[in-house]
Amino acid sequence: MNSSDASSSAAPADARDPVRSPWPGGPFWIALGALSVVFHLGLIFHGLTPALISRPLHMALVLPWVLVFSARTHWQRISGLGLTALGIAACGYIALNEDALSGQYGFIDTPLQMAVGLLLIVVALEAARRAIGWPLPLVTAIALGYAALGQYVPGEFGHPGLPMASLVGSLTIAEGGLWGKLTGVSVSVVAIFVIFGAVLNAGEAGRGFMNLAGAAAGRLTGGGAKVSVISSALMGSISGSASANVASTGAITIPSMARLGYPRSLAAAVEAVASSGGQIMPPLMGAGAFVMVELTGTPYTEIMAAALLPAFLYFATVWLGINAFATRFDLKPVAAEDRPAAREVITTALFFAVPFAILLERIFHAGNTPQYAASVAIFAGLALLAMNAELKVSGTEFRARLAQAALTAGCQIAVIGAIILCASLVIGVLSLTGLGVKVTSAILSLSGGQLWPALLLTALACLVLGMEVPTTAAYVICVSVAGPALTELGLPLLTAHLFVFWFALLSTITPPVCGAVFIAAGMADENWLKVAGKAMALGVGLYVIPLAMVAHPALLDLGSGVFAALATTLGVLIGLGLVSYGLIGRFAWWLRAALVALGLGVIFVPWPV
Repeated sequence: MNSSDASSSAAPADARDPVRSPWPGGPFWIALGALSVVFHLGLIFHGLTPALISRPLHMALVLPWVLVFSARTHWQRISGLGLTALGIAACGYIALNEDALSGQYGFIDTPLQMAVGLLLIVVALEAARRAIGWPLPLVTAIALGYAALGQYVPGEFGHPGLPMASLVGSLTIAEGGLWGKLTGVSVSVVAIFVIFGAVLNAGEAGRGFMNLAGAAAGRLTGGGAKVSVISSALMGSISGSASANVASTGAITIPSMARLGYPRSLAAAVEAVASSGGQIMPPLMGAGAFVMVELTGTPYTEIMAAALLPAFLYFATVWLGINAFATRFDLKPVAAEDRPAAREVITTALFFAVPFAILLERIFHAGNTPQYAASVAIFAGLALLAMNAELKVSGTEFRARLAQAALTAGCQIAVIGAIILCASLVIGVLSLTGLGVKVTSAILSLSGGQLWPALLLTALACLVLGMEVPTTAAYVICVSVAGPALTELGLPLLTAHLFVFWFALLSTITPPVCGAVFIAAGMADENWLKVAGKAMALGVGLYVIPLAMVAHPALLDLGSGVFAALATTLGVLIGLGLVSYGLIGRFAWWLRAALVALGLGVIFVPWPV
């Protein structure tokens, strides 16, 4: 997940000390977080629960966190309390009347239902605004305005009009809109993996990531930067947020690189680029992978397999970019005394290795669903919270870590839930008005029916939409309107979705709005433009690899053609290495230009089959 992503996955600073909440009732928030954890885990083990019960209750658990807990002023707290009470009452009305409402097929019958529906829309918009700012709620408000007044829009983008009772009802009392498939993913899958990440982060797993990275890469040239790449990639894969990951791991990696004499702009750029890549790295890939499962109908294991080699290419390119920067700067390795001892690496690695091993065993060997597998792994992670890095059991630490995990999970579930609820309204409008089909037709027309122009138009749309809109929301909205055009032009469904998802990440490091860069630059006390320039050079794979997926389908076909996939990966990596050295290396300008041109030629000139 840009600056918005910081909110989308990161708990407030208070979450790091859950007992000292800004509210006098700190224990209340811990209890509410625990309730959220129990509710979402309970849905996994309880069996099928009607959508109009589970999803409104999910929203009810979201509202106190984004409207009250995160309040910064007295007015925000007072208004948040009022909106929370009204919103919970409205959600309760939907859940309690599920049987009757499901028989109305999205058409409102009474003034009370209209009031409940309008209230839910307003509360969803305000919750998203307080969670991540104005951009996404503004996009949603424009979409709602179009749905209500689209009959007055001239030309092909107008629509016949929708009765208000049908419009509001379809969005709020039927299994669509607020309670659609996207919210279902948030309830049953994303929330579970958020809890998984919160449990790991509450214990020694983060320290384990850092120690493993230090042992693996600390002694190499540019070791400080490479430690940042590995640790931030590992942490980012479970956080699902580029900016949140920068804020957490960057607090360690950026000062460490500065102490080794790295330019501050480079230290910040490395952290921003590595953290951005966490969202594309299997097995978790933040929230995006699970949303992709729902939207494409593709099994989670197939998405993991398809995403593996592109993710490897991304981080390998960053690695090569660090080596290229070593031609310009003296990038020292981590001093021997600062690298972790082997025993410490092994013991702390257990804190993430055991839950991850259980997760993967349950998915691949036992054949469980990802959410069920993650639920089982959560219990292992909870047990490990009782032990410290010396493998000693401490009841006091256990209670404190449980509290931190509950608070962090409750807050993170809420912020991501607020984002998805708001985006769900946009998806509902696209479906009700047929706007998605019209935008698809426009893309086909502007591209002249050619795939590559359509890809470039889609990439531009993703970049623009991703400005201050969280990655997952940008991906969902963009793929809803551009995905059908790409598939109609012959692009496989999963390739189209991965293409859009990758380009939805562009705004994390691309000006003018580049949230991960802003945060990293602030932490390094460096000019953000200098950081952005180095980040774009280091992260060149983010711009090139999605296009390479289209040019070389074998990159996504690891499951059925291992040799071809690996050979293709090697060829693309050689091209990316040439591009990276051309952009970064300390050579004459003409040689750098030649390297970039040669690298792009290696990647995109058709290969003999």
